[in-house]
Amino acid sequence: MDLIEPMAGAYAERYSSATAPLLEEIAAYTSAHHPEAHMLSGPLQGKFLEIVSRLMRPRRILEIGTFMGYSALCLASGLAEDGRLHTIELRDEDAELAEGNFRRANWQDRIILHRGNALAIIPALEETWDLVFIDADKPGYVDYYKLVLPRVRAGGLIIADNVLFHGQVLGPKVEGKSAKAIQAFNELVAADESVEKVMLTVRDGLMFIRKK
Repeated sequence: MDLIEPMAGAYAERYSSATAPLLEEIAAYTSAHHPEAHMLSGPLQGKFLEIVSRLMRPRRILEIGTFMGYSALCLASGLAEDGRLHTIELRDEDAELAEGNFRRANWQDRIILHRGNALAIIPALEETWDLVFIDADKPGYVDYYKLVLPRVRAGGLIIADNVLFHGQVLGPKVEGKSAKAIQAFNELVAADESVEKVMLTVRDGLMFIRKK
């Protein structure tokens, strides 16, 4: 289900800042070669993440779900001078491609890629997070949120992707494992009084969660 009219999306892209050439190459390669190319953030969401990061100037960013490294490169562009971005990818093949993209962008020293299960990796990262981007397996969202929230600084931001999940959460009855997981996550965040939140209808839905 297309939540955004394609013509409106194309119009928005035309009136937004241009995407960096490397990001265009990553998007083209993913579209041509990856069976799950739809998972890529894409130019509008990527530019949005980039601008948010540039406004925040974070020292520590955590990304859960690296995929091709597209969104990590967008987020890393706003890092403070001594900043680092930690990103976690479960699938080795995707991690290999992402790592190559980080080297091509000359970000390999400031983007740290972790391979494996995020639930096992996150507790070992002794950091206080300024910005967290959750874009991994949907059944894990609730656990990821509960795990990272205590380590997010006051005023820090969590961004969760796919919170509209292709429109599957919009009907009176939510079906399917991933859609149900996203619905449970959305309800958890909505009830959490320790954060301010706003759900945006950008692409497949972005939830912005600011820790009080």
